[in-house]
Amino acid sequence: MTVTWHRPLLWFGAAMTALALFCIVALAVDHRQLLGVDVWEKPLKFSLSTAIYAFTWSWLIGQLTRFRRLAWWAGTASAVLILVEMVIIVGAAATETTSHFNVSTPLNTALWAVMAFSITAVWAATFVVSILLFRNALGDRARSLAIRAGAIIALVGMGLAFLMTGPQGDQISNYQGVIGAHTVGQADGGPGLPVLGWSTVAGDLRIPHFVGMHALQLIPLALIVIEVLARRVSRLRDATVRFRLVAIVTVTYALTLALLTVQALRGQSIVQPDAPTLAAAITIAALAVVAAVIVIVRRPTPARDGVVVSA
Repeated sequence: MTVTWHRPLLWFGAAMTALALFCIVALAVDHRQLLGVDVWEKPLKFSLSTAIYAFTWSWLIGQLTRFRRLAWWAGTASAVLILVEMVIIVGAAATETTSHFNVSTPLNTALWAVMAFSITAVWAATFVVSILLFRNALGDRARSLAIRAGAIIALVGMGLAFLMTGPQGDQISNYQGVIGAHTVGQADGGPGLPVLGWSTVAGDLRIPHFVGMHALQLIPLALIVIEVLARRVSRLRDATVRFRLVAIVTVTYALTLALLTVQALRGQSIVQPDAPTLAAAITIAALAVVAAVIVIVRRPTPARDGVVVSA
């Protein structure tokens, strides 16, 4: 089978991969820090995340058979707009200043406005292509659900970034050139998880943003695991069983995203969940396991035409 790609996004993904390698080298030789974090850590994380976004959508757009021209333009717009954002992020790192939420000078305010416009337009372009996924054949029901549900949840995850852009705490009454924050309950720049940087002392909206945004990779990945296991587990060869398992993964993922969002908005650290958060997490996991077991062990029933189908 011939694999086609959306070339602008493919080349952009390659460029972001090269940028990630540059950032790794920069981290090793440039030890400057900003808000307690190495200045090249943020460009590294963004380059890796945008590379994954670019490669995924490059492949998906290449599979479309209907509305290909519209999808091509939306994908191309995304590549250009994210490139604009990445130039600002890398430039800020090189000059040892913040890129997001920085309105301390007219120039920084203008750059932040450009970034805000760019990511909003990227969300709109991604929304357009996500809708087109529902107008194209993507394989069997399980594959179609995995891709379409992953795209919709990813849109929600991208949209959660807008929760970070409003004033936080006393940013209005005690204005210091910053409007918006990643964390809830404390200022940005406190203790965080290694590499990821997510706060260990406050709520962090980057967590649901990240988890939601990469649903488009993780939910289809779950289906790939199911399909690989089907080679050894005959029950998983049933298309209806695979579809129902993907549905369970999708619902579980969405509930987990909702829980992480609520936890962050409550100002609660990901590593210090309280009893209600733990109870909700355990409940979600237990329901997912029970549902999956029921789907797998449930006996198929013969259809009227003699073909065995899942009950």
